[in-house]
Amino acid sequence: MKARHVSSLCVYAALAMPFAAGAAGIGSVVTFTRDIGPIFQKNCQSCHHPGTSAPMSLVTYLDARPWAKSIKQKVVTRDMPPWHLDKTVGIRQYKNDRSLSDQEIATIVRWVDAGAPEGNPADMPPPLSFSPDSEWYIGKPDLLVTTDNDFVMYAKGPDWWIDQFADIKLDEDRWIKAMEIKPSNPRIVHHAVANVIEPDAPPGTPPGGVQLHEYAVGKYGDIFAENTGRLLKKGTRLRFDMHYFAVGSEQHNRTTIAFKFYPKGFVPKYQVRSVAIRNIPNDELEIPPNSVVRTDGYYRLTRNARIDAFQPHMHMRGRAMTLEAINLDNTTTILSSVDHFNFNWHINYIYADDVAPLLPAGTVLHMIGIHDNTAANPHNPDPAVWAGFGERSVDDMLQVWLNIVYLDDPEFNRLVEERKARQGVSPGQLTARRSQ
Repeated sequence: MKARHVSSLCVYAALAMPFAAGAAGIGSVVTFTRDIGPIFQKNCQSCHHPGTSAPMSLVTYLDARPWAKSIKQKVVTRDMPPWHLDKTVGIRQYKNDRSLSDQEIATIVRWVDAGAPEGNPADMPPPLSFSPDSEWYIGKPDLLVTTDNDFVMYAKGPDWWIDQFADIKLDEDRWIKAMEIKPSNPRIVHHAVANVIEPDAPPGTPPGGVQLHEYAVGKYGDIFAENTGRLLKKGTRLRFDMHYFAVGSEQHNRTTIAFKFYPKGFVPKYQVRSVAIRNIPNDELEIPPNSVVRTDGYYRLTRNARIDAFQPHMHMRGRAMTLEAINLDNTTTILSSVDHFNFNWHINYIYADDVAPLLPAGTVLHMIGIHDNTAANPHNPDPAVWAGFGERSVDDMLQVWLNIVYLDDPEFNRLVEERKARQGVSPGQLTARRSQ
């Protein structure tokens, strides 16, 4: 069987098309106050406002005007806002979609090409307010848990991997609705993986615990679907698998995980799990100098499943990743495809409820990764060096994190039939629509 993969170059062919069609107010002058300000409020200002780590604020005209040409370049290449999915294939609806529409990109391009005029200040929508709660993407947390001790990273030297710990202080077991990890100093943190060491863990559980949640650069937490959660038990201890790197001066860090819970006593219907698909074994990942390499990974679903979220993980040479389902009838369905991966943004793409893949037991999930070890990759640290699997940022990886809910046969069949009824799909068709 020949697996299908959509080239990471497709987006650039699409971007070569004129943007003028569909832009707001064809023939009129595009101004910041009337046309651009509302776009920035909707898509950009949650990160680009004073007091954040963003390199500039985009709240006012005076803030944005010096960056006009850079803004145009970033939105045309779809580097900003950070949303790196190929919009021409696979599932198109996501709960956390922060991308710009073609019309919005066209409007920004027209504004910049016209000299980035301000317009009438009276046209500017009322400014947004940003409370301290906006520091957490998941919203105001119910519980914050921080590592026990301050960590000091030396100024120069090799990367450092270390376990740090924290105790969870709960009076009773609680179901998690959302969670997010944030280091106090992300400048020196490659990743932080939280594992739960439960007081009543069954025999055979790894002594270091079971993975709960992961932070990587640019990730904004996990928000679970309605009536879906993960159990956090009273008396649990957290182990943070930390990866630090030196930046030329001594640095400090403590890591915090934020939790939002369902109400006390509420038990969600669905329990979500975090599952990683890798190229197995890892030593099969080989990226020779000055080459573009494809690598595959597979994961067979032994139970019926609903896939709630998709998050690619590669390093600096990562360029594209596609996740597809190999169906029971030997057809394939593209679920998601990232065509311009960026190591600085590990985005967790959360499927909308009505399109979250429903896949029967026996379906094989197929991950296709593309690494670009050439000078054409602007993120490549050195195209003359061979690369393979490794924990350092200058090494590489290939894996995808999935939020999966396993379903028994009656519940799976019920959800499939409801989906078919809503979408007008005939009984003989697969739940996930096949790509053309």
